[in-house]
Amino acid sequence: MKQKLIRTKVTVRLRKSEYRKEWYIYLESYPVIVPGKEEVQRIREYLNRTVTTVEFDKKRVAKRTENSISFKPKRDDNGVIICKSDLDKETMFYADSVRKIRQREYDKKNIYNEVDLLQETMNEKRQENFVDYFKSLIKRRHKNSSDSIKVNWERTLEFLKSYGDDFIPFGKIDMKFCENYKTFLLSAPLGGNKKGTLSQNSAATYFSIFKAALKQAFIDDYFLTDISAKLKGISEIESRREYLTIDELNTLVETPCDYEVLKRAALFSALTGLRLSDIQKLKWEEISMENDAPRIHFTQQKTKGVEYMPISAQALQLCGKRKSSTTLVFSGLPDSAWISRPLKKWITSAGITKKITFHNFRHTFATLQLSSGTDIYTVSKMLGHTNVRTTQVYAKVVDEKKNQAAEAIQLKTLKN
Repeated sequence: MKQKLIRTKVTVRLRKSEYRKEWYIYLESYPVIVPGKEEVQRIREYLNRTVTTVEFDKKRVAKRTENSISFKPKRDDNGVIICKSDLDKETMFYADSVRKIRQREYDKKNIYNEVDLLQETMNEKRQENFVDYFKSLIKRRHKNSSDSIKVNWERTLEFLKSYGDDFIPFGKIDMKFCENYKTFLLSAPLGGNKKGTLSQNSAATYFSIFKAALKQAFIDDYFLTDISAKLKGISEIESRREYLTIDELNTLVETPCDYEVLKRAALFSALTGLRLSDIQKLKWEEISMENDAPRIHFTQQKTKGVEYMPISAQALQLCGKRKSSTTLVFSGLPDSAWISRPLKKWITSAGITKKITFHNFRHTFATLQLSSGTDIYTVSKMLGHTNVRTTQVYAKVVDEKKNQAAEAIQLKTLKN
């Protein structure tokens, strides 16, 4: 049974003598836990001292009966009872000194009780299941997050259970456990029907999520130390951002696609930089005309950021004929899980050998914008990036193109 956390207060009190005009001085301590007693106790300790010249506050009634009324004594700013005679004043200072000693004794005892209670609470928490806590975090922190964020957290949980178990007590999680889990992720199988192992970048993502969960657990008092702060994350390998050239885009325009809505949505992404998740949920009410220029006003599914940006006349043309405000612009667009096959067929039919996913059309927008001279800060805003550093990866692709262009013109070796 848990100890009850208390704050004992010691106060100097007075009790009127029945036979003389004097008051006995005692200390009252409350609340006090006494072994063997279920309820907290009120302890009185008489100091074998009396006073006779107490000043009473006529505005503060202590006790009222049919035949009499008593008042509370006046106290100074330090809580010491005020008396008129010097002898009584010294007596009250003595009483207050004893009170301070008793108060320190109780405070010290309470501190030990709190430490014991904290230790007992931590022992109980160490037995709780981190897997269940992780599940609750997904519901609590990412109730309104994008599907991609939820999927990454759920995938992290699956790998955690594969490494450990469905039951991982908090007491088992230490630096060694975490470092071993990191090693596991770097060679973990993909799972399902897929062959191979996790990429280093995927492992880095899942481990960073694991660290975020540890950080929250520390905040929620499941750990006495912040383990996440001591863990070094998995470094990401900079991956190549594949993109399409203008000529390849024009080839795709002329190439038929089994799903016309998929073709329009992909080209729309290349012209606006919108993600698939945003295009799937785009409604006509989010497209407006201002000074004959089309604009879109929407909330990003991934970051939940509100975006307000212009689009080109060609991008608007890809949206088709305007319909009611709540109608989806790209109604009938296949789910992300079913897009890969028809997209690949369309890309192959166009004679393009690059490995292109729908997201590469967003990369195409960023790369072509930077290549055409649009500054990186503007491109960052148009992509909805919260940090311009995220956009800088596209600038490296452009720099690579510049380096290739610099070597494009070759002269014969000049002779002296």
